[in-house]
Amino acid sequence: MNHGLILPVLLPMFIGCLLLFGARLSMPVKRTLSLACATVLVPLSFWLMWQADQGVLQVYALGNWQAPFGIILLLDRLSALLLVATAVLAFFALLYATRGDDERGRNFHALFQFQLMGINGAFLTGDLFNLFVFFEILLIASYSLLLHGGGADRVRAGLHYVILNLVGSALFLLAVGVLYGITGTLNMADMAVRVAAATADQAPLLGAAGLLLLVVFGLKAAFLPLYFWLPRAYASATAPVAALFAIMTKIGLYSILRVYTLIFGDDAGMLANMAQEWLWPLALLTISLGVIGALAASSLHGLLAYLVVVSVGTVLAGISLGTPQALAAALFYLLHSTWIAGGLFLLADLIARQRGVKAAQLIQGPALQNPRLLGTLFFAGAISVAGLPPLSGFFGKLLLLQAVEPGLQALFLWPVLLGGGLATLVALSRAGSTLFWRVGLSQLDSAELDTGRLLACIGLLLLSPLLVGLAAPLLAYVDATANQLLDLQLYRQIILPGGAS
Repeated sequence: MNHGLILPVLLPMFIGCLLLFGARLSMPVKRTLSLACATVLVPLSFWLMWQADQGVLQVYALGNWQAPFGIILLLDRLSALLLVATAVLAFFALLYATRGDDERGRNFHALFQFQLMGINGAFLTGDLFNLFVFFEILLIASYSLLLHGGGADRVRAGLHYVILNLVGSALFLLAVGVLYGITGTLNMADMAVRVAAATADQAPLLGAAGLLLLVVFGLKAAFLPLYFWLPRAYASATAPVAALFAIMTKIGLYSILRVYTLIFGDDAGMLANMAQEWLWPLALLTISLGVIGALAASSLHGLLAYLVVVSVGTVLAGISLGTPQALAAALFYLLHSTWIAGGLFLLADLIARQRGVKAAQLIQGPALQNPRLLGTLFFAGAISVAGLPPLSGFFGKLLLLQAVEPGLQALFLWPVLLGGGLATLVALSRAGSTLFWRVGLSQLDSAELDTGRLLACIGLLLLSPLLVGLAAPLLAYVDATANQLLDLQLYRQIILPGGAS
């Protein structure tokens, strides 16, 4: 077994425990431990991505209990890609936090590490119950991170977030219990075999459990009509927490992609592709309502939160099309939207620090002390997230438009995606003109532009042109990822002796 496969879970778990028990350690020591862990996770995730690109599924059997009887971690191209997305985003978010945001709470760094543990575990697990376990780990950490820094707005948003996710967790556990009761297994690959062989009497209950999982994953992914918790939660969180939360919706999308291609995919018999007819209209409606929310937003943070909803709908559209080309386009756009959204949340905080009481509200306020630098970063982030050339958002949307075949689906996707991009550009143009042009003559004396915070923000935003520069190998990787995902027999081999390394 490749023991490196479990390190993305073990490293943040041990560092988180150390930081929790060492809560009275000095802040420099906490920062050093936390940032060291986040730094190590970056090359580790790229190494695992290189291994996954060999095309062989790698299975780590905990306790050496082989699948389907034991708990397994599964590394394929999809999980490796999302590990890279998480590690890079977490590194820059944590670098930003170490410039002072982490001082608002004693256990910030411990919670940050537990959040990483939950996220990485969710991407790696091959067991449906342990997907629930890792969901709970990351959610418990996110509850506290959302409240980090205090304040009435955060408490209200946090209460809403906690209640909805507790309901989602209960539904998740109920669905898993039904699936286990009928199939007698929790291993996803083994469950796929049992679902495909289900009898007519078993199919209705399996279908109900599958749709219940779709509700749970929809709540995590924040698509219509389950996204209403997201704008307030993301807008009220501190900048590094909001940046890290950019990957949270992708966990729900990942779960949909994993469960509804492997367990309820093409070979699921009477339940084959049961979610597809729901995902397509939900994706288009999520894009449309997310754009309306962005146009109506009264703050830059709220605007960015609604743009996260738009990105969820865009990725979901690619997943719902179901073809290798559409899945590859969705994965490219997922990587782009995660990193650029994180960078824009950091940038919004830099802008807010120079506006004082006006913060990032889209109303006239004092002039910024660094308008050219911050304005340039805002312009680059805006054209990237709106999908204009030559940055990565344009290529992601172009790939998705090329993936849809002429017909009814193209008739709906093209105007929604292009119209949404135009409306996003209008919303960002209005925000930019308000923040950088419609300003007073005075400046906030206490405003500062911290170099560390600035570098973290620039680091994430620079990933957009980097994705364009590395488009050829990245597109080859996501194409291979999409084809691997649809090769269901490959995944079912992991429950056979010697079926995976």
